[in-house]
Order: sequence, then C-alpha cells, then structure tokens
Amino acid sequence: MSRTGFRKRGQSAEAEVDGLRALGAVVRVPRILDHGADFILLEQLDLKRSGDWTAMGRMLAKLHRQHGERFGWHRDNTIGLSPQFNKWTDDWAEFFAEQRLKPQIEMAKSNGFSIPVFPVEEILKGHNPKPSLLHGDLWAGNAGFIEDGPVLFDPAVYYGDREADLAMTELFGGFPREFYAAYRKAYPLDAGYEQRKHLYNLYHLLNHLNLFGPGYLAQVQRTLGLLDAL
Repeated sequence: MSRTGFRKRGQSAEAEVDGLRALGAVVRVPRILDHGADFILLEQLDLKRSGDWTAMGRMLAKLHRQHGERFGWHRDNTIGLSPQFNKWTDDWAEFFAEQRLKPQIEMAKSNGFSIPVFPVEEILKGHNPKPSLLHGDLWAGNAGFIEDGPVLFDPAVYYGDREADLAMTELFGGFPREFYAAYRKAYPLDAGYEQRKHLYNLYHLLNHLNLFGPGYLAQVQRTLGLLDAL
C-alpha cells in the first residue's frame, strides 16, 4: 500500500483513528494508511464541496441508525482542540448537561465569560432518544464529495442524540435543503427538534467561544435568548 497521503499530527491522533474506524464501518471516510501516537496518514482524496447532497442525507441517516446501549464512548476525545468527555451514561439529558455543556461553561468562566448554567433537563423533558452513532463535529467543513459519493472526516465520535449531529449541520452556513429532505425521508425526526437544536448548538458555540474568543459571544448570547424563550 502506498504511504503517500495526507498526514495529520496531534495528540488526539489515536482518538481520531478510533472514530474513523467506527464511522468507516458504516459510511465512507478517508482510509487510514498509517498512524502512531501523534500522527495519522490518510488517503489523499480529491474532495469537492458540492455534490449529491441527497446521498449525503441518506448516508447520515444510515449512520444514525447504528444504535448503542448507552450514551457516550469508550474513550474521551476532542472537539476541535478542546477535550470532549464521553463517560457512559444511561440518561441523555444528564449526559448532555454533565459531559457537554458543563465543561464548556466552566472553561468559559475561566476565560472570563459569564455563562449561566442552563436547565437542560427542562428542555429535554419527555425526549428520550436512542443512542445513535454520531460524527460529533458535523459542520460543512467536515463533509465533502468524491467521484463515488459523499465522504465524512475529522470526527469527534460518540453515541448520542442524532439531533445533535443534525443541529450542527445548520451552523456556519448549513447544508442545502435537499440534504435535510433526504435525511427526514430516510429517518423522520421527532417533534420538538426545532427547539432542541438550539440547545445542542450551544455546545459548539461555547467551544468556539473558548477556542477563538469573544467574536462568538454575540452568537452564544442569541442562542441563550432563544432557549430562554422556550
């Protein structure tokens, strides 16, 4: 096998290898050519940003139909450059509050931002999703197309509410309408998604606030306002 490809370096390499293998058992991801404690060598793909978005929607639905018994993952990983905690948990609201929002809120406070602790349990009351296999960091920059079809990459894998993946696709430009139509046809969403998506995206906005600074504060505050209005 050729050892030419796209090389990535970082302390999260082993966790990314783990995530790519999990996703790659179900959907198309870059093939792993080699890896070590601090690097991954991936096949070099001729990626394009536009393509068959209907196929992308169906592919994500297929991924989300892979269910686990609990929420979390067998190891912690990263979301961007931030730690992402994945302790196995039976209750989704507890998982999202303790493993997702709480660490980001605490990090924000240490960075000088005042973010209220949000009543996750109230917003998610009565919502009992199955633990779906998630990409975990699914914005437009982590999805693309090759000649054979759609590809996902740069994951932050765990078992969670599939709506969390779908919600992130609406951030930072969003995906085309045909993607959402295909996903909903393949795997219809529960009532209330349009409200819950703001809670799920708060996690990613807080992470961007912590990584990149106050340029994201206004978006965080707008999202908090939307959640207050629920």
